[in-house]
Amino acid sequence: MPYETIRQRPALTRKRLTRASAVAGLALTAALAVSSSAAAADPAPFELDGPRIDIEVTRGKQTLPIAQVPSLSEGDKLVIRSAVGPDQGAHFILVSAFLRGATNPPPKDWVQFTETWQKKDKKHTLDVTVPKGARQMVLLMVPDTGGAEGVLRDSVRGKPGEFVRVGQELNQASLDHSRLEAFMAAIRAQGDYQPEALQKIAPVLASSLSIKLNADCLSKVAQEQASCLLQSPDTLVLSDVHSSSLADTLTDTPTDLALQLSATPEGGAGYYSAYIGVARDLVRMLGAFSNPSFGYLPALTQRDGSTLSLLLNAAPSFNKPKSVMVAGMPAVEADVPPQLRSTAKGPICVATGDAVLPVEGAPLVFSTRFAHNVSLRVTGPDSKIIEIPVEARANRGGYVLPAGALPTGETGTLRGHLHGRWGFESFDGPDFQLQRPGTGAWKVVADTSDLVVGRDNTVEISGGAAGCVSDVTMQRGNGAPQPVKWTASAADGLSVTVPLTGAAPGPVHLSVRYRGDDNPSDLPLTARAESSRIDTITAYGNDGHILMTGQRLEQVKDVALGSLTFTPDGLTRNDNLDRLSLTAQGGAHVPAAGTSIDAQVHLTGGRSQTISVKVAAPRPQATIIGRTIRPAPQPAGTLPLEITGDDILPDAASLVFSLQAPEGMAFTSADTLEIAGTSDDVLARLSMGKGLTMASAQVLVGTLAPDDLPPSTFGPLRFRVVQAGIAGDWQPLATLARLPRIVSATCDAKAAKPACTITGQSLYLVDAVSTDAAFASASAVPVGYTGTALQSGIPADGVLHLRLRDAPKAQVSVKVDTAKP
Repeated sequence: MPYETIRQRPALTRKRLTRASAVAGLALTAALAVSSSAAAADPAPFELDGPRIDIEVTRGKQTLPIAQVPSLSEGDKLVIRSAVGPDQGAHFILVSAFLRGATNPPPKDWVQFTETWQKKDKKHTLDVTVPKGARQMVLLMVPDTGGAEGVLRDSVRGKPGEFVRVGQELNQASLDHSRLEAFMAAIRAQGDYQPEALQKIAPVLASSLSIKLNADCLSKVAQEQASCLLQSPDTLVLSDVHSSSLADTLTDTPTDLALQLSATPEGGAGYYSAYIGVARDLVRMLGAFSNPSFGYLPALTQRDGSTLSLLLNAAPSFNKPKSVMVAGMPAVEADVPPQLRSTAKGPICVATGDAVLPVEGAPLVFSTRFAHNVSLRVTGPDSKIIEIPVEARANRGGYVLPAGALPTGETGTLRGHLHGRWGFESFDGPDFQLQRPGTGAWKVVADTSDLVVGRDNTVEISGGAAGCVSDVTMQRGNGAPQPVKWTASAADGLSVTVPLTGAAPGPVHLSVRYRGDDNPSDLPLTARAESSRIDTITAYGNDGHILMTGQRLEQVKDVALGSLTFTPDGLTRNDNLDRLSLTAQGGAHVPAAGTSIDAQVHLTGGRSQTISVKVAAPRPQATIIGRTIRPAPQPAGTLPLEITGDDILPDAASLVFSLQAPEGMAFTSADTLEIAGTSDDVLARLSMGKGLTMASAQVLVGTLAPDDLPPSTFGPLRFRVVQAGIAGDWQPLATLARLPRIVSATCDAKAAKPACTITGQSLYLVDAVSTDAAFASASAVPVGYTGTALQSGIPADGVLHLRLRDAPKAQVSVKVDTAKP
């Protein structure tokens, strides 16, 4: 049974409840005790039901019961009557007193009396109007005795400041008591109804009512949690700004005195620490009025509709000194509506069951009926307005929107505005975003549709009511679905984390499910290998090549640069950086320098990227216009080799060459020349004065000596010009050939098998020996041959031809000594 419906207060439970919320009168009872036995007894909490008073307040044309009136205003009309039953044996005088300040005694007519037992001519009723200048109101009830009116009027007018403070503190203590009572009643009801849910509900209650919770109780087993909370009221501390004045003595100068009082049996042994300040002040103030005829008894008030029930901590005395019950009334001040704040972290789903509009900042909204006629004004996409009554529920942490309150056709995102009445005034609460799923399907935002294996991917999806999503699952291939993390990124969007660490490329399915919906929305995706990362694309004007840098560039299929298509023709890697050279198809060239153009990079698997490229100035180029081989001296004891062609560079020879710059380009003294083999690794670097000489601004002369190259260098050599840090294309320079040393070449035609014999060193550099230049009758030399002699047929012209391994196309020959028959 929800706690809001509980109205009964059994004695034992009420004792526990009131001990938890105990207010001023505990210490006050000890101080005002009329007998030594009463002073020595254990202090009584506020557990005694006192008289009940019916009060209605009219402001203008509106009348409200006292439970809905947070404050009074000048001109308000109050109808006050005793609500005691016909069997009441004692006669009480009811007194209403208005006060206008500590230093300004009220006029005599501001203190009104009525004899509650008189039923004729409405003498038992007080019809009073809040006078101009009034700031506070108190009610007094005293057993009938002669002369009470004059004594009470003189007390109120004699020390108005004391009654102002008493009225304020008792009114505030009653409001705080209502919060503690609401908390304890809810815990008790929940413990009877569903004890296992206390661990979840108790913190919500504490937050709604601004109460510090004893968390240790929630660590116990479910069946013991409620009794722990009910039997440990000393741990319940009011924590909101409204109650700060009640705890002032715990933080200001008289702290020690307050703590000493709270530790005594008369002080409740610590149970009433939140009210020590009130107790001490009331003892001091009300004690001044005690006399042989009257003693003052403070009373808390509980409001229910038009009934104001007094709650006492000691039975009133009907013998001298007779008890004057003192009750605080709402202050005379402007109604200040609560500053409710929404604690919703996103849209609120109203698709299934009742929905909660979470609020904070006004605990009295949950423990009183000051806020009434509260409703949610809902505005739909079509601007249609619907008013829906809502109820404050402390155990839910806000106002509850009943299930089915919205018409069926209202779907999508709706705006809700909380508003109502606070006493006689209207108040506006926060706005809320409500959602109910429609028929629209979820879709993947295009920019996040690519999934990459080996890492977590974030996928943005949109198109539905994000606040109503219950779960999102992922399925890879034929595997089992697994839940994934997600957050609402917008009213109609989700940000989903798809974990693909260690996964293989392939299909991936996301399923989004709404609350109460068994038909999830399926979104098919594809996981791929990580896409290429393209850092730069460099294109030089009038060039047939472009250069790309980045990572995983082996996935590049081709690049469309305007109408030109470039395909890969060389990929190198160095320190995790890929360099990809691409060549234009059909001998085309890049447009002129300064042109801006978009490059469409097509990757394997159908993916593509677009990168803006600005064509740079042409790269430095040069053309060989002269080349001279300077052979080394012939080694002693060896035969000379005849080499045909100026592009064959013997390993012991030097190469002198000249380069000419193209039109529009000039060489500078800072230019360098790089020499490489078949790879892009630079083997030698020539600079001005160190292998390079400027013949003119357009002609450069270079000298490549054998010592400029690393040992065992052989094969094709290439060069490129480097100017201002920009390197030109690699171009053929020469073919470096290592030559064998031939000591002798003789032929014996008279032998049984006529043949020629070549002797010498490094014969493994020879691939084949032939009697003709076409190598039609060649004798192959085994790879890695370590011998010192080779044999072949006898040439008709006395010349043997050698095919070198370093330069297979070179024409190399040696003359032989042919023996006579």
